[in-house]
Amino acid sequence: MLHIALAKGRIAKTVMRRLKAGGWDFPLYDDDSRKLIFTDASGCLKVTLVKSPDVAVYVRRGAADIGIVGKDVLIEEGADDVYELLDLGIGRCRMAVSGIAGRQDVMKKRILTVASKYPSIARQYFASRFQPVDIIKLNGSVELAPLVGLADVIVDIVETGTTLRENGLEAYDEFMALSARLICNKVSYKMKQAELQHFIETCGFSE
Repeated sequence: MLHIALAKGRIAKTVMRRLKAGGWDFPLYDDDSRKLIFTDASGCLKVTLVKSPDVAVYVRRGAADIGIVGKDVLIEEGADDVYELLDLGIGRCRMAVSGIAGRQDVMKKRILTVASKYPSIARQYFASRFQPVDIIKLNGSVELAPLVGLADVIVDIVETGTTLRENGLEAYDEFMALSARLICNKVSYKMKQAELQHFIETCGFSE
Protein backbone atom coordinates (compact mmCIF):
# COMPACT_ATOMS: atom_id res chain seq x y z
CA MET A 1 0.00 0.00 0.00
CA LEU A 2 1.16 3.51 -0.86
CA HIS A 3 0.38 6.15 1.77
CA ILE A 4 0.02 9.78 0.72
CA ALA A 5 -0.26 12.86 2.95
CA LEU A 6 -2.23 15.73 1.44
CA ALA A 7 -2.41 19.34 2.57
CA LYS A 8 -5.99 19.95 3.69
CA GLY A 9 -8.07 22.45 1.74
CA ARG A 10 -7.83 23.41 -1.91
CA ILE A 11 -4.88 21.14 -2.75
CA ALA A 12 -6.53 18.08 -1.19
CA LYS A 13 -9.81 18.68 -3.01
CA THR A 14 -8.03 19.15 -6.34
CA VAL A 15 -5.90 16.03 -5.89
CA MET A 16 -8.84 13.89 -4.77
CA ARG A 17 -10.76 14.87 -7.91
CA ARG A 18 -7.73 13.97 -9.99
CA LEU A 19 -7.36 10.64 -8.22
CA LYS A 20 -10.99 9.85 -8.97
CA ALA A 21 -10.48 10.75 -12.64
CA GLY A 22 -7.46 8.43 -12.66
CA GLY A 23 -9.56 5.47 -11.57
CA TRP A 24 -8.99 5.52 -7.82
CA ASP A 25 -12.21 4.93 -5.85
CA PHE A 26 -12.61 6.33 -2.33
CA PRO A 27 -16.16 5.35 -1.35
CA LEU A 28 -16.10 7.18 2.00
CA TYR A 29 -14.62 10.44 0.73
CA ASP A 30 -16.42 13.66 -0.02
CA ASP A 31 -15.21 17.26 0.12
CA ASP A 32 -17.25 18.05 3.25
CA SER A 33 -16.29 14.96 5.25
CA ARG A 34 -14.60 15.44 8.62
CA LYS A 35 -12.71 12.15 8.25
CA LEU A 36 -8.96 12.53 7.85
CA ILE A 37 -7.93 9.06 6.59
CA PHE A 38 -9.33 7.33 3.51
CA THR A 39 -8.40 4.07 1.79
CA ASP A 40 -9.31 3.32 -1.80
CA ALA A 41 -11.58 0.38 -2.63
CA SER A 42 -8.67 -1.76 -3.84
CA GLY A 43 -6.69 -1.24 -0.64
CA CYS A 44 -3.67 0.01 -2.62
CA LEU A 45 -3.72 3.70 -1.67
CA LYS A 46 -4.27 5.39 1.69
CA VAL A 47 -4.79 9.16 1.94
CA THR A 48 -4.24 11.17 5.11
CA LEU A 49 -5.27 14.83 5.27
CA VAL A 50 -3.00 17.02 7.40
CA LYS A 51 -2.18 20.70 7.81
CA SER A 52 0.19 22.01 5.14
CA PRO A 53 3.26 22.46 7.38
CA ASP A 54 2.91 18.85 8.57
CA VAL A 55 3.01 17.16 5.14
CA ALA A 56 6.81 17.16 4.93
CA VAL A 57 7.03 15.98 8.55
CA TYR A 58 4.84 12.95 7.80
CA VAL A 59 6.90 12.11 4.71
CA ARG A 60 10.25 12.75 6.37
CA ARG A 61 9.38 10.53 9.34
CA GLY A 62 7.98 7.73 7.18
CA ALA A 63 4.42 8.15 8.46
CA ALA A 64 3.55 8.64 4.77
CA ASP A 65 5.41 7.50 1.66
CA ILE A 66 4.61 10.56 -0.44
CA GLY A 67 3.00 13.94 0.03
CA ILE A 68 1.59 16.84 -1.92
CA VAL A 69 2.11 20.33 -0.56
CA GLY A 70 2.80 23.87 -1.74
CA LYS A 71 6.35 24.89 -2.57
CA ASP A 72 5.96 27.76 -0.11
CA VAL A 73 5.77 25.28 2.77
CA LEU A 74 8.79 23.33 1.53
CA ILE A 75 10.88 26.50 1.33
CA GLU A 76 9.71 27.86 4.68
CA GLU A 77 9.93 24.63 6.65
CA GLY A 78 12.93 23.13 4.86
CA ALA A 79 12.67 19.82 3.03
CA ASP A 80 16.24 18.78 2.26
CA ASP A 81 15.63 15.32 3.72
CA VAL A 82 12.82 14.34 1.30
CA TYR A 83 12.85 13.98 -2.47
CA GLU A 84 10.93 16.59 -4.45
CA LEU A 85 9.78 14.58 -7.47
CA LEU A 86 7.41 16.73 -9.50
CA ASP A 87 5.96 20.20 -9.92
CA LEU A 88 2.29 19.27 -10.27
CA GLY A 89 1.26 22.63 -11.70
CA ILE A 90 -1.75 22.93 -9.37
CA GLY A 91 -2.40 25.56 -6.73
CA ARG A 92 -0.43 28.17 -8.65
CA CYS A 93 0.13 31.46 -6.81
CA ARG A 94 2.86 34.00 -6.01
CA MET A 95 4.63 35.17 -2.90
CA ALA A 96 4.43 38.93 -2.61
CA VAL A 97 5.28 41.92 -0.47
CA SER A 98 2.10 43.93 -0.03
CA GLY A 99 0.93 46.99 1.84
CA ILE A 100 -1.63 49.78 1.88
CA ALA A 101 -2.50 50.86 -1.66
CA GLY A 102 -0.64 53.97 -2.82
CA ARG A 103 1.85 53.91 0.04
CA GLN A 104 4.72 52.01 -1.55
CA ASP A 105 7.17 54.65 -0.28
CA VAL A 106 7.01 52.80 3.04
CA MET A 107 9.50 50.36 1.49
CA LYS A 108 12.15 53.09 1.84
CA LYS A 109 12.01 53.12 5.63
CA ARG A 110 15.33 52.49 7.36
CA ILE A 111 13.90 49.55 9.32
CA LEU A 112 10.77 47.95 7.94
CA THR A 113 8.28 46.07 10.11
CA VAL A 114 7.06 42.98 8.26
CA ALA A 115 4.24 40.63 9.21
CA SER A 116 4.15 37.16 7.66
CA LYS A 117 3.22 33.51 8.02
CA TYR A 118 6.55 32.90 6.27
CA PRO A 119 9.29 34.56 8.36
CA SER A 120 12.13 32.61 6.72
CA ILE A 121 11.03 33.53 3.19
CA ALA A 122 10.46 37.14 4.25
CA ARG A 123 13.88 37.34 5.88
CA GLN A 124 15.58 35.92 2.77
CA TYR A 125 13.78 38.37 0.49
CA PHE A 126 14.70 41.48 2.45
CA ALA A 127 18.26 40.25 3.03
CA SER A 128 18.65 40.11 -0.76
CA ARG A 129 17.66 43.81 -0.82
CA PHE A 130 19.99 44.65 2.11
CA GLN A 131 16.90 45.99 3.90
CA PRO A 132 16.90 45.81 7.72
CA VAL A 133 13.58 44.38 8.97
CA ASP A 134 11.70 43.53 12.13
CA ILE A 135 9.65 40.44 11.34
CA ILE A 136 6.44 39.54 13.16
CA LYS A 137 5.23 35.95 12.78
CA LEU A 138 1.45 35.75 12.29
CA ASN A 139 -0.65 32.64 11.69
CA GLY A 140 -3.76 34.12 10.11
CA SER A 141 -5.43 37.27 8.72
CA VAL A 142 -2.06 38.73 7.80
CA GLU A 143 -3.83 41.39 5.72
CA LEU A 144 -4.91 43.13 8.92
CA ALA A 145 -1.37 43.98 9.99
CA PRO A 146 -0.83 47.14 7.88
CA LEU A 147 -4.41 48.28 8.47
CA VAL A 148 -4.10 48.34 12.25
CA GLY A 149 -0.53 49.64 12.33
CA LEU A 150 1.03 46.36 13.44
CA ALA A 151 3.35 46.24 10.41
CA ASP A 152 4.40 48.35 7.46
CA VAL A 153 4.04 45.52 4.94
CA ILE A 154 3.18 41.86 4.76
CA VAL A 155 4.76 38.92 2.95
CA ASP A 156 2.11 36.44 1.92
CA ILE A 157 0.69 34.37 -0.93
CA VAL A 158 -1.26 36.18 -3.63
CA GLU A 159 -3.54 34.27 -5.95
CA THR A 160 -5.93 36.69 -7.67
CA GLY A 161 -5.29 39.79 -5.55
CA THR A 162 -8.98 40.05 -4.64
CA THR A 163 -8.41 39.80 -0.88
CA LEU A 164 -5.78 42.53 -1.05
CA ARG A 165 -8.00 44.88 -3.05
CA GLU A 166 -11.03 44.30 -0.82
CA ASN A 167 -8.91 45.37 2.16
CA GLY A 168 -7.36 48.43 0.53
CA LEU A 169 -4.00 46.77 -0.06
CA GLU A 170 -1.87 46.13 -3.13
CA ALA A 171 1.10 43.97 -4.04
CA TYR A 172 4.32 45.99 -4.11
CA ASP A 173 6.48 43.16 -5.43
CA GLU A 174 5.60 39.62 -6.52
CA PHE A 175 8.87 37.77 -6.16
CA MET A 176 8.30 34.00 -6.13
CA ALA A 177 6.10 31.73 -8.28
CA LEU A 178 4.65 28.79 -6.34
CA SER A 179 2.72 25.57 -6.99
CA ALA A 180 2.08 22.18 -5.39
CA ARG A 181 4.89 19.62 -5.38
CA LEU A 182 4.99 15.84 -5.04
CA ILE A 183 7.52 14.80 -2.40
CA CYS A 184 8.67 11.32 -1.37
CA ASN A 185 10.28 9.65 1.61
CA LYS A 186 13.81 8.56 0.68
CA VAL A 187 13.33 4.97 1.83
CA SER A 188 9.93 4.67 0.14
CA TYR A 189 11.47 5.97 -3.07
CA LYS A 190 13.77 2.92 -3.11
CA MET A 191 11.33 0.33 -1.77
CA LYS A 192 8.06 1.32 -3.50
CA GLN A 193 9.13 2.33 -7.00
CA ALA A 194 6.41 0.28 -8.75
CA GLU A 195 3.60 1.66 -6.56
CA LEU A 196 4.94 5.19 -6.92
CA GLN A 197 5.20 4.97 -10.71
CA HIS A 198 1.68 3.53 -10.96
CA PHE A 199 0.34 6.38 -8.84
CA ILE A 200 2.07 9.03 -10.95
CA GLU A 201 0.96 7.54 -14.25
CA THR A 202 -2.68 6.90 -13.35
CA CYS A 203 -3.10 10.44 -12.04
CA GLY A 204 -1.45 12.05 -15.04
CA PHE A 205 1.13 13.77 -12.84
CA SER A 206 3.92 12.88 -15.28
CA GLU A 207 2.33 15.01 -18.02
